[in-house]
Amino acid sequence: MARQLDQGGSERQLAQIAKTLDRSRFAPHVGVFRSGGLRWCELESDGIPLVCFPVPSIASVQGAFAIAGYIHRHAIRLVHTFDIPANVYGVPAARMAGAPVVLSSQRAHRDLAPRFRRLMRLTDFLADGVVVNCEFIRRHLIEDERVPPGRIHLCYNGIDVDVFHSVRGCRPEALAHASLVVGVVCALRPEKGLDTLLEAFALVRTRQAGMKLAIVGSGACEEGLRAQAAALGILQDCVFQPATADVTPWLRGIDIFVLPSLTEALSNSLMEAMSCGCCVVASRVGGNPELVADGETGLLFGQRDVSGLALALNRLIDQPSWRAELAGNASRLICENFRLSMAARRMGETYAALLSRQPA
Repeated sequence: MARQLDQGGSERQLAQIAKTLDRSRFAPHVGVFRSGGLRWCELESDGIPLVCFPVPSIASVQGAFAIAGYIHRHAIRLVHTFDIPANVYGVPAARMAGAPVVLSSQRAHRDLAPRFRRLMRLTDFLADGVVVNCEFIRRHLIEDERVPPGRIHLCYNGIDVDVFHSVRGCRPEALAHASLVVGVVCALRPEKGLDTLLEAFALVRTRQAGMKLAIVGSGACEEGLRAQAAALGILQDCVFQPATADVTPWLRGIDIFVLPSLTEALSNSLMEAMSCGCCVVASRVGGNPELVADGETGLLFGQRDVSGLALALNRLIDQPSWRAELAGNASRLICENFRLSMAARRMGETYAALLSRQPA
């Protein structure tokens, strides 16, 4: 279960896991609160049953009964909620329905949703376990939320390397004439820290003639980012592309991928960029250092450190062979350790282990 099936990383992982689970062992259903979105048709075409539960408010008893009724009618044995609103509704509803196994998820730092924190602490103990996507979030739950370590299940995100691979082709038309592209693919939200990227690009854009900054994604911050780019005098060097279901042409058109997040768990966008052969630069926050070994699979810089990011960009702009070496190391890391099949197998093992403790 998730709020919706759109561009977010949690929705993407839900869709990919649902499609890749071993169908000889599991028959997945997907429940959401809002129908449609980038992943809805993807799951529908794969034959996975989809159901939308209209839940108008946090106090909707009727919504909880609708979820519980669906679980009961379909004799669902395991319920796994993937994001905060689904945790808050789905975990109690699954308990109400008598589902043998109930799992929640924590895929971001809880400071991002303070109004749900008390309810999330309740679901931590209503559920049989909490799935996290990186070591950073595991530590956060143990140290800050007092979740017993034995209740936490680490399952790293997985990338479909058959889709996200490093074969380079023509850049998208908007970037066709760029000499070098710095870019990012993400939801345009405040916690992504994209103002830091704009400021750093303004400092380095004259380092090489013809450079472009590509910002691929949609969100509440787009208007402000455009205004900031205009104020910095770089708007003519920026390409803003709305969120798209097929990000691979854009990733393959980016030479240096920058993720300047203020907070992060395990970024799907960062992993996809690495798999597609981008040289990556990321803020030293959350799970980013679990993917980016500084000077080996990319470069790290401090949170909101504009000058540090500009220095990293200048080094990579000036040293294309080193840039290619870092990109190659990053692509191999994803291929060897973060394949989607590995994530689906790990999730399936977690499900099977928990189900095995329950009566058939």
